[in-house]
Amino acid sequence: MQAVAHVHTCYPDKFGIPRQSGLVPSACARLVFEPPFRNADAIRGLEGFSHIWLIWQFSENVDAGWHFTVRPPRLGGNTRVGVFATRSPFRPNPIGLSVVKLERIELHPTEGPVLHLSGIDMLDGTPILDIKPYVPTADCIPQASAGFTSVPFSVLSVHIPDDLMKKIPNSSRQLVIETLSQDPRPQYQSDPARVYGLVIEKLEIKFQVNDGTLRVVAVDQL
Repeated sequence: MQAVAHVHTCYPDKFGIPRQSGLVPSACARLVFEPPFRNADAIRGLEGFSHIWLIWQFSENVDAGWHFTVRPPRLGGNTRVGVFATRSPFRPNPIGLSVVKLERIELHPTEGPVLHLSGIDMLDGTPILDIKPYVPTADCIPQASAGFTSVPFSVLSVHIPDDLMKKIPNSSRQLVIETLSQDPRPQYQSDPARVYGLVIEKLEIKFQVNDGTLRVVAVDQL
């Protein structure tokens, strides 16, 4: 298989990327097709769909190996289940699947048709293997059982002091808050004194978590 496109996202590092698509609605991306596929005819009719499926490659994990069991974050990172019962990035074939919102289609003069997306859960530069429309009548099964994923992710209260909030551009504040509220920490770590750091766009954000509240302690421009 070959990549038909790449996505340019707000997450330059793996740490902090939402664990599922749609959890951070403000996480936006531009999908740019590779030159052989930069033809508007290839996406004719796609504008009529509000959401699309992206089939993509865990490009940073290609040689990372895999195991028959993994420890999903939803279960606290300590309980093992089968790899095929999860969406772990460490798989025999490192393929990801995400449903994202199609905000608009731009006909760029040099890049061809560019898809503007939101609710993304991918690393900047992720290769896209295929794109398919999300069809509610076929893809949504309300009565489906959710297995262990019926246990909800914890959502944190986010506190950013005023002096640090001023360092975050207005256009990025909602993205930062939504991303941090999803608790980016490894689920098996809970030391309230530990300082974590993640990068969103060109901001390095350091934080601590205690009693369900994430407190930002530093914001630096990269």
